[in-house]
Amino acid sequence: MSEESLSQNQVESLLKAMETVDQTGGGGIETSNRDDKTSNPTVGKTIDSSRGKATNKPSGRRAMGAAKTSGLLPAGVRVTAYDFKRPERVGKDQMRAMHSLHETLARNFGAAMSGLLRTMIEVKLLSVDQLTYSEFVFSLDNPSCFSVLKPQPLDGHWILDVAPMLSYALIDRMLGGDPKPSDAIRRPLTEIESRLIRRIVDLFLKQLTTSWENIVALELEIDRMENNPQLVQIVPPNEVVILVGFEVVLGKNRGMMNLCIPFNTIESFNAQLSRNGWVGYGKGKPTEGTRDRISTSIDAAPVNVVVTLARSKICTRDLLELSVGDVITTEKEVNAPLELSIQNVPKFHVKAGAFKGKKAVRIDAAMPPKRHFEVEE
Repeated sequence: MSEESLSQNQVESLLKAMETVDQTGGGGIETSNRDDKTSNPTVGKTIDSSRGKATNKPSGRRAMGAAKTSGLLPAGVRVTAYDFKRPERVGKDQMRAMHSLHETLARNFGAAMSGLLRTMIEVKLLSVDQLTYSEFVFSLDNPSCFSVLKPQPLDGHWILDVAPMLSYALIDRMLGGDPKPSDAIRRPLTEIESRLIRRIVDLFLKQLTTSWENIVALELEIDRMENNPQLVQIVPPNEVVILVGFEVVLGKNRGMMNLCIPFNTIESFNAQLSRNGWVGYGKGKPTEGTRDRISTSIDAAPVNVVVTLARSKICTRDLLELSVGDVITTEKEVNAPLELSIQNVPKFHVKAGAFKGKKAVRIDAAMPPKRHFEVEE
């Protein structure tokens, strides 16, 4: 092997570097102290500080150390940091089940809210995450519409948060307006506004109860409504919670609704929340209990029944001249049957009369089903 000359400064720098590596315990490098107090690393080069020369010499101790170091971590293994402040207490199967459960809730809630506000509203499930309660609270706007829920028969509380921008858009629509996108109003809700938002929250709780009925029979009610989320502490700050985020689209307005479920309130239902169990609920054969529950729900559903006396047309001049006592003649014969409609769908021919001192109708015949392409005159 050829020798290469090193200056005294280079030798001292190399010695210091070897001492640093030795102190950190890396690479299997060993240093020994001599009587002249000069560190001499046993590496691939043997350094003679008196002559300032270095010669290449193999070191078996270094090769052994390198082999041991390379064996600590097998190839292809990736090391990730573990955050002890955010332990993963909820399994992946349970998280997938929560996602499926609340995805159905989003669709049903969007349809129900569209009927309430008489406009098209889209509700989408954006995320299902687990985090600490303190992280959830400090991520919210202040002030906000913060509803503390009591999920009987479970212990503890849940939280439903409605973003301020969405709250004021919903209130505007409920009062007959056409909300336009604008900057969020930084003030707490008034008493009247809180009562209006409470109708939306009640509608959400109704759909939430239906979505959870295969897991647990919930009786959800609003415990209280707050404006400052940082003043509400339903669990310790480091307690794990499941955060379900919904995006509500109302025209050109968008806003978030967040459902916070502390994990300790549903920990006893882990088995029911497993993915296999949840799929079983959705794809299993209907049971007698399921049929009875559906039948009971249908039996209690209210329907509108309307009897149409007659239809006629008059000109605007006659309409403006109408007064008390005027008689309006129709094209319908006296003995012709009347039309009875259920939920605006004509179903029966009936005859008008009286029964026990009240107006009544008697069903004479069923009407044939109306085809979709028929146009009503």
